[in-house]
Amino acid sequence: MSIAVGQEAPDFEVKDQAGNLVRLSSFRGNKNVVLVFYPFAFTPTCTGELCAIRDRSVDFVNDDVQMLGISCDPHYSLKVFATQEGIEYPLLSDFYPHGAVSKDYGVFLEDKGFSTRGTFIIDKAGILRWSVVNSPSDARSTDDYQAALAAL
Repeated sequence: MSIAVGQEAPDFEVKDQAGNLVRLSSFRGNKNVVLVFYPFAFTPTCTGELCAIRDRSVDFVNDDVQMLGISCDPHYSLKVFATQEGIEYPLLSDFYPHGAVSKDYGVFLEDKGFSTRGTFIIDKAGILRWSVVNSPSDARSTDDYQAALAAL
């Protein structure tokens, strides 16, 4: 299944790196959400992308915007990764049922068992307003996220 701009974003509830449940719909009416799917923690391209977001946290973690990283890693691995890299925004685990959220957003690679690089910007009403999907080896630009958020 794939989601198109203008559609309601599929809701989900998964654990973050601390083991807390995070529900997408809990941000409705309060914050725009930047949902960033990435293949795996501890890999060079993923670490670079997530640390770039960390370094620009004023743009992506504030009163108007909530950043959510999501991968098929277990939340225990995400906790170590977040601590090691100084990432304070939520990293969500799409570990079980394996890839369920990634499948709902059309970014799960069945033959590989992980998600590709997909970014989805969801407005305060829960509607998808912008997205980009790249191959696992093709990093995304945080400047593109900033421009999409500015357009909301």
